[in-house]
Amino acid sequence: MMGPSHALSGAAAWLAGSWALDHFAGYSQSPLAVAVGTTVCAGGALLPDLDLSGKVTRNKGGATVARTFGVFSLFAAEVIEKISLGIYTATRLSRDPRRNNGHRTFTHTLPFAALVGWGTTALATHYGKWAVVGIIFFMAGLALRGLFDEWAEKAGWVIVTICSGVIAWLTAASLPGDRGYPMLGFAVGVGCFVHLMGDIITSAGVPILWPIPTGRRMWRMIGVPNGLAVRVGGKTETIVLRTAFTAIAVVSIAAMFAPGLLHRFELDTWADNAP
Repeated sequence: MMGPSHALSGAAAWLAGSWALDHFAGYSQSPLAVAVGTTVCAGGALLPDLDLSGKVTRNKGGATVARTFGVFSLFAAEVIEKISLGIYTATRLSRDPRRNNGHRTFTHTLPFAALVGWGTTALATHYGKWAVVGIIFFMAGLALRGLFDEWAEKAGWVIVTICSGVIAWLTAASLPGDRGYPMLGFAVGVGCFVHLMGDIITSAGVPILWPIPTGRRMWRMIGVPNGLAVRVGGKTETIVLRTAFTAIAVVSIAAMFAPGLLHRFELDTWADNAP
């Protein structure tokens, strides 16, 4: 799928999951916690595509996520693509084709999702609030680039970077003291997993079984048949799926916060009318 669809699916998944935890498990979150988790999950849902690099010196090409912070993120994507290609080359079996790029290899696996989720939690646990601010800054940039793709394209990476900084700064002012923030890592991991599920419904597929060998292949791409596959950039993706993701997000927000707001309004009304 395209970047905006990935980011929107990540946001919808986190909001729906937050509502489910609130409704069925009694695990309620503050609006700030939900907003931060949604932002991080939306950004995490773009993270696997950092293996698609472009023309660094010209600030062109690459995946949506690779252009978030201009030449800096394009350079990071170049490095990640080469690392992914190196992992592919080192672990490929006899039936795996030779490749000259690392797109849709290591970063599109379950171990990668688990690794970045664990790494995010470890970073926040060891370095506390300021590590959290850095994580939010980075993930907010990815989320802005994905959710508001046309605006971000017109505004440019400098504006996106400034907006990410403002979001991180405002969040930092509201964060409690040093703590582990384990949900941040979980949000990143969930976002990456949602990305894999989005790509697996396309004909290209992802190596979801890696590192389990199947036959004489280690990097078998798993996807749905062409007749059922979602065409990247097609109407099913851009209209049907994005509408569904948006509806899930809106309904989840309303289910979590509208009842509370209504109850508060009723209490205020009763207080005003009380003798």
